[in-house]
Amino acid sequence: MSAGLYTQLLDLACGAFLLAAVLVLWWRELAAVVRVFALQGVALATIAVLLGAHEQRWDLIAVGVGVGVLRAGALPYLMRRALAALAADRGSEEVRETQPLVNVAASLLTAALLTLLAYAVARPLTGLDPTPATRALPVGLAVVLIGFFVLVTRRRALAQVVGFLLLDNGITATAFLATSGVPLIVELGVSFDVLLAVLVLQILTTRMRAAFGTTDIDDLRELHD
Repeated sequence: MSAGLYTQLLDLACGAFLLAAVLVLWWRELAAVVRVFALQGVALATIAVLLGAHEQRWDLIAVGVGVGVLRAGALPYLMRRALAALAADRGSEEVRETQPLVNVAASLLTAALLTLLAYAVARPLTGLDPTPATRALPVGLAVVLIGFFVLVTRRRALAQVVGFLLLDNGITATAFLATSGVPLIVELGVSFDVLLAVLVLQILTTRMRAAFGTTDIDDLRELHD
């Protein structure tokens, strides 16, 4: 693979990775949000595979394939199952984020500001070793910030799960871009931890819906009070 083609493909994958995080803020339908998260998993896997192919590291390519299977396949599948359980009651509002703490327009503006902040923070780091991978490092940091923003501003439990997973995807992308990948055993351990966390959150979400009739965090807080 030529250097020019590698740079173009890496920039394209990083752009799709960041765009997916922004689209999570754009859409309120949780089914669409899960699909966008799956596409982000594909972009993350592509980043890892491109880095591995460029450096001729088969272990990094294997990590990228594993990341794709987990974050573009297994995790979205589990979230779709949880969403189907929540939508079993026809007419339920559980399948969309009806009243986020921050509206869509303000969320998109915040995402733009967080992206600018990520580029400003990462500028000294990219200046140390201006390779195509390190120049894309702000993308990973921006997704970390956007994931945290989704986590604290969404009211549906499943939407908050997506925010947590965006945060994890951003951290993983930052590790890939900053260090040209992580050891296979480390990535497997982290991925299994994330898979376990999502399984637990899926069970809790289903139990919350069965017990209280809603997964709105504010409504549950009112019940507690």
